[in-house]
Amino acid sequence: MKISSAEFIKSATRPAHYPDPQLPEIAFAGRSNVGKSTLINVLLNRKNLVRTSATPGRTQLINFFNVNQRFVLVDLPGYGFAKVPVAVKKAWGPMIRTYLEIRDCLAATVFIIDIRRTPGEEDLDLLDWLEEFGVPTIPVLSKIDKVSRSQRRQHVERIAAVTGLPVDAFSLFSALSREGIEDIRERIDLVLEQQSTDETSVDGKSR
Repeated sequence: MKISSAEFIKSATRPAHYPDPQLPEIAFAGRSNVGKSTLINVLLNRKNLVRTSATPGRTQLINFFNVNQRFVLVDLPGYGFAKVPVAVKKAWGPMIRTYLEIRDCLAATVFIIDIRRTPGEEDLDLLDWLEEFGVPTIPVLSKIDKVSRSQRRQHVERIAAVTGLPVDAFSLFSALSREGIEDIRERIDLVLEQQSTDETSVDGKSR
């Protein structure tokens, strides 16, 4: 995947404000301190397309970005940070679940977990929603530079056991070294290619 353009479309909190579904969408989801914004910026070769902050919990909207006029990248609100208003915390779950449930153009969700952390209840809820709604999932373990190479396997196996996902399902990513970014790009490419193939096979021609 070569990134030639990436442009902000709009932000939304509910379906009435979503952009028209003209392209397949790839959503990014994870806890508010998991490095989601950094991963998106590295993926798209942009420094500040998605704002990063030292204070977790700043992303409280669903943000849509047009990438290469090929797909829409959807930055879902980070969840699980305690120091935000209770009303905001309560809104995150329904906001994310509603998007996952009704967005027919959603092609896959990149689900990000800090390799050092044991997935919590909200992480497992998100995985349950993705399974419930049949959303293809690209699980990514971030911040792998924070653990030694010799310890990686142990961390991956622990997270796999908690989530019920296969060990080899995870892409490993470091924002510092950019390790794993090409693997993530390739997995997104495969999803988009499959989406295009599926659409073409419906009536024998591209829509």
